[in-house]
Amino acid sequence: MLPLVSILDYHITNQAGLQSKESDIKLRNILKIMQCQKCENTAVYTRKYSGESLCSECFSNSILRKAAKTISKYKMIKNDELVVVGVSGGKDSLVLLSILKKMSETHNFRIIAVTIDEGIPGYRDEALDIVKSFCSKLDVEFRTYSYKELYDVTLSESLELRDEEKTTSCSICGIFRRRALDHAAEELGANVIATGHNLDDSLQTFLINTLSGDSNKIGWMSPGSDSKQIRKIKPLAEIYESEIVFYAFTNDLPFQSEPCPHMNEGIRTEIREFLNSIEDQHSGIKNNMYRSIIKISEVMKDSSFKEKRVCSNCGNQCTGKTCAVCNMITDLKKQRS
Repeated sequence: MLPLVSILDYHITNQAGLQSKESDIKLRNILKIMQCQKCENTAVYTRKYSGESLCSECFSNSILRKAAKTISKYKMIKNDELVVVGVSGGKDSLVLLSILKKMSETHNFRIIAVTIDEGIPGYRDEALDIVKSFCSKLDVEFRTYSYKELYDVTLSESLELRDEEKTTSCSICGIFRRRALDHAAEELGANVIATGHNLDDSLQTFLINTLSGDSNKIGWMSPGSDSKQIRKIKPLAEIYESEIVFYAFTNDLPFQSEPCPHMNEGIRTEIREFLNSIEDQHSGIKNNMYRSIIKISEVMKDSSFKEKRVCSNCGNQCTGKTCAVCNMITDLKKQRS
């Protein structure tokens, strides 16, 4: 819809015989801004970093192309593979599921949606309902795995048992979630695990690792994986979080808007706000930073390499004598006893 004030200004000057070349140019520019640059339909989204104005359909197609380009560039999915899609019920994971479902219909691979139930009262139940309903609509197989079943402890119980506040909920949850998805993929016979991490997530993680002095993890920032085991991929890694939000809205995708009750324990929210404020003033700076991070990660990859070993307790791969999950469970059991 065109700005009403601008149209009225033009109409009044024209009726009074005062129309100038400048006002005519002004209206032409308004019409041009509100027009999709791909198909000339009404534009609903403007990418500040590229200057593109796009209608809903052309915007959605551009997101599909971006995801497909990332998948192709990093050779993320191969013929006849089974992909476990980690679906939390949030915008990123449901957009990813929607995109991979569309791609699977024209390419030779299969998908299964998996939701991990952390055991957060009053939070996860809503997400599970959303995911179940959406998977049913898409005709996608859906499975759930819970921390309680896998580790005999929920996230809420873990937070009560933790030794100190320095061990954040995100630290505990991240360790448990990654192993839960690995377990699901192994049980289902999947070749790939796809998660909905976006470009903003990568920037935030890089800064968190840098600020915490965890330089080894900087070498693990690639959105693809060349692992001979189950591969971990991030098809949305080159897409802004704001664009994923708009894709969800313009395609009427349901998603849980209620944030995790523990999201503000770490510094990720502060870093998100910091990066957004810079992007507002300097459009495209996130894209520049992401490209730099990937280059730095490639350089750091070999120096941060650690030989894989087998956990003496559970038999899973790790870099020490025992894996992070077993260490975490052992610590929690000590607190329980």
